Amino acid sequence: MPKAPSKKRHGAAAQSSPYAQAAAKTKAANSIFKMNTDLGQHVLKNPGVAQAIVAKADLKQSDTVLEVGPGSGNLTVKILEKAKKVIAVELDPRMAAEVTKRVQGKPEQKRLEVLLGDVMKTDLPYFDVCISNTPYQISSPLTFKLLAASPAPRVCILMFQREFALRLFAKSGDKLYSRLSVNAQMWAKIDHIMKVGKNNFKPPPAVESSVVRIVPKNPRPQISYEEFDGLLRIAFVRKNKTLRSNFLGTTSVLDLLETNYRTWCAQNDIPVEDGPAETETNAMDGVDEPSKDEEELDGGMDIDDEDDVPDFFDSAPTQTSRDNPSRKKKGKVRELVREKVRQVLEDDTDLADRRTRMCDEGDFLKLLWSFNQRGIHFS
Repeated sequence: MPKAPSKKRHGAAAQSSPYAQAAAKTKAANSIFKMNTDLGQHVLKNPGVAQAIVAKADLKQSDTVLEVGPGSGNLTVKILEKAKKVIAVELDPRMAAEVTKRVQGKPEQKRLEVLLGDVMKTDLPYFDVCISNTPYQISSPLTFKLLAASPAPRVCILMFQREFALRLFAKSGDKLYSRLSVNAQMWAKIDHIMKVGKNNFKPPPAVESSVVRIVPKNPRPQISYEEFDGLLRIAFVRKNKTLRSNFLGTTSVLDLLETNYRTWCAQNDIPVEDGPAETETNAMDGVDEPSKDEEELDGGMDIDDEDDVPDFFDSAPTQTSRDNPSRKKKGKVRELVREKVRQVLEDDTDLADRRTRMCDEGDFLKLLWSFNQRGIHFS
């Protein structure tokens, strides 16, 4: 009589292994409904990657962890194994229900709090650590919201689109060095942890991903974020140009700085002498235009980041042509501001001919201090 076929031993072992069981549960959870990719829903389906991300957070049993976009809970359940509590902020009610269901009737249920809503509009409660498979649409605003949290979290382990992650920790001289790089590194120490391929998600995103570790500086730098960011907005409008060109080469920048200077004088009861200047001036006088080869350096003169461009650059020309110069009668205050800017760039810092992409954090701090000393502000 023929015997019924039996499963091979290694097959049974594979079916009963913890890794296989976790993968099966993940597959079931991910197939319940269609993901909304417009909301950045790309569920991390690889339990090995989820485990590695949690391990990099070096969680303590007393930690409260903020998770942004828990999805179906694949990362959440790993965090709950190590932390005291998880606060999960989820925009999609379906996902919020799913992650709640994952721990229903289990001891972990009491340690999971799900907040339904947009994390950018949510007043966040206290948390020690943030771990997130971040919806890529909110990468930048979420990063700075976390850095602005008070008290600051001990560490943030965040999944980002690969290029955004590279920009976060890019150094001066790198092709991806940007205003984002300087701002983020001013307030935190940032390290790259691991690359994550698109096939580790369901549905797969169009781009590769990376995980970064962000450790906020403690204590925080004692400078105004608005002032520092305002200076960077001007400096990085054309990051391959010199600081002289970016600060003195456009009437729009000088208009802004003159307005800010007048406001500062009014606030400090400092009289200003209005009236026409003695001579006609050109916005580009004294500003050397770069050669064609210099303009093409590292990808040309493209604006650093579209979202980073100050509003007053949207419709204003970036420079006045030498072939058809626009000469106007300038006031005495404008000429005073222009001279102050020149003094900062040439005399105080000796950075006039330094290209923005080659300036580091220390250079920008030196610029900000020198501008402020001469009454020039950026917010």
